Amino acid sequence: MHRKRKLIRKLNGVLLVASAVLTLALATPGHAVPDESVAASTAQLESNQRHYQVARLVTKLSERAHYTKTRIDNELSIALLKNYIEGLDNNRSFFLAPDINAVNRYRYSLDNSLRSGDMDPVFSIFRIYRERVKQHFDFAFELLKVEPDLTIDETFVFDRSEMPWAASELEMQDVWRKRVKNDLLTLLLADPDKTWEKASETLRKRYERYIKRVDALDSDDVFEGFMDAFAGTLDPHSNYMSPRQSEEYRIHMSLSYQGIGASLQLEDDMVTVLNVIPGGPAAIDGRLKATDHIIGIAQGANGEMVDVIGWMLDDVVQLIRGPAETIVMLQIRPGDSLPGENEYTLDLTRNKIKLEEQAAQSEVLEISRDGQNYRVGVISVPSFYQDFDARGRGEVNYTSTSRDVERLLGELKEKGINGLVIDLRGNGGGHLTEATALSGLFIRNGPVVQLRDTTGKIDVLEDPIPSQIYDGPLVVLVNRFSASASEIFAAAIQDYNRGIVIGQQTFGKGTVQNLYVLDQYAPRSNSDALGQLTLTIGKYYRVTGGSTQNRGVIPDIELPSLVDTSQFGENTKPRALPWDQINPTRYRALSKLDMQVSELTRSQIQRSAMDPNFQYLLQDIESIEELRKQKAISLNLETRKLEQEERHDERLVRENNRRQELGLEPLESFDTLKDEEPPDVLLNQAAEILTDMATLSGAGQTPVLSRAQ
Repeated sequence: MHRKRKLIRKLNGVLLVASAVLTLALATPGHAVPDESVAASTAQLESNQRHYQVARLVTKLSERAHYTKTRIDNELSIALLKNYIEGLDNNRSFFLAPDINAVNRYRYSLDNSLRSGDMDPVFSIFRIYRERVKQHFDFAFELLKVEPDLTIDETFVFDRSEMPWAASELEMQDVWRKRVKNDLLTLLLADPDKTWEKASETLRKRYERYIKRVDALDSDDVFEGFMDAFAGTLDPHSNYMSPRQSEEYRIHMSLSYQGIGASLQLEDDMVTVLNVIPGGPAAIDGRLKATDHIIGIAQGANGEMVDVIGWMLDDVVQLIRGPAETIVMLQIRPGDSLPGENEYTLDLTRNKIKLEEQAAQSEVLEISRDGQNYRVGVISVPSFYQDFDARGRGEVNYTSTSRDVERLLGELKEKGINGLVIDLRGNGGGHLTEATALSGLFIRNGPVVQLRDTTGKIDVLEDPIPSQIYDGPLVVLVNRFSASASEIFAAAIQDYNRGIVIGQQTFGKGTVQNLYVLDQYAPRSNSDALGQLTLTIGKYYRVTGGSTQNRGVIPDIELPSLVDTSQFGENTKPRALPWDQINPTRYRALSKLDMQVSELTRSQIQRSAMDPNFQYLLQDIESIEELRKQKAISLNLETRKLEQEERHDERLVRENNRRQELGLEPLESFDTLKDEEPPDVLLNQAAEILTDMATLSGAGQTPVLSRAQ
């Protein structure tokens, strides 16, 4: 499913949902549009002075300070309406086509609402949305009173994001009839001992919570969500944070909270893991993966599992958090599985994210080639970190990425290595100064990255390390979740021809953000906190002149991965800033590695064709791709069970074929397969490629002046 920006924002190690939606007066004669007088009985929504002040401040700051100097006009109003509706009902399960037609009359006026602070159109649409939610869930409650026939051969389209809006209430009722049936099937498949009565009760509670949460949204919630939708219309990394969310952000930055260490987002009623934060309990445990869904939470080892499908994200976060050293149980649905399949319970001990657990680590891999043993050093860098507190206290040996890697390099040199792999997989970035400092360990001297601001001024950031620490064969291993500072480092190594980048195309986050505290721009007499605005104010460019934004870093040698690049990455975001280029800066690169890369690629292809682990990975990717293509799912219980068994059997056969080729004992069941730790195929490939580099002759590197793009 194409991932559009929902009303979500990244905050304190999790994504806190912006509880707001567009609200426009929708009273179109002849159409099934809810009566606002009925919807308004739930909660009164009205603008106040703070809304007026925030809207005007955000609008002015955005026009002046955002990198694109975006005009707040009719064109932006059209995009804002689309962005807001997508955030409210991305899966097209609530609004009807007549509602959307009525909303479209406001496509040229939301810019005026921003400038004037008049939120009446916004509140109007929210009332319509809220009534549709109540209407459809009331229908679902009626369905839950009668046990459905699970022997009928019909299908449910679970991904409706690209489908037309339902034309009528009758059409939407059929969508909901199938949705409720699928929700029941999913619960029954996940727990064979669960009865229909228990499953229907679980769903009833789930649906009731959803309605209560929508009803509880007040004027501030609706307003704040609308402002965040506006910021997201500028680009994916700009956002508005309310005073409450600003306080949550402050808590996160001080690391004074305890959780599991994962960034979360809300996708179609389910909390999804965006990434696992290095150094946190989830990263240390190793089982939770990006794209996994958290569908249940229990407190303590023996607590009752609470179904959290349909919950607001910040409410889920509150359940996950708790006192340090206490246990939280999570019910997980793997991201590569269909509803009801392969769900498991994960126990984690809450704790702070520890800087020492984020630290770079090293190991040595032994590679045998033609009767000779090669020692490949590997340094894993999970983030670009720096202990600011220790540095502020004047400590000489404060912890940082570049310092730790320099120390590890010394240890690896003492062990005697033939080459080095820097593993940046899953490294979402961090401190820019650490990215430039780390680059300086591997290049002699020179610029590392260029930064252009909103005025067009360009700053060149230089290598701060006076001498090159390591000059041997070097491979940088990246994947789709290598972003920001990781991309700056990988690009520098690539542009200087200092080493070879292998893996996947990186994320493509090449923009710079600044945080504006709105209270600082308001009259001193203002007593209400106004929140904070994050705006994109600059872009990063490689020394060659090309940006890392949107395009990321293209590896010299591409390796397969289970991560779907069409689902994740900057170029999947509709409003992401485009790639562009500026003039290159002067730098001295080593001789080009084109011929060496060609030879290494040829060797890698030949070797991987004979590698059972590599071939198993390719088969795994193919199998998951087939699942990703599915937009509909059977509503026949026996058919679902049979399909699930067939997938499990097919995977077990593939695994045992792999084990046979490796001389390992076969596994007896799929359950034992789930407990197996998979080999790190890509790291092994990186080590093999590095060994090839070490054995190649005539790979001398002569300094030349380069202005290559």
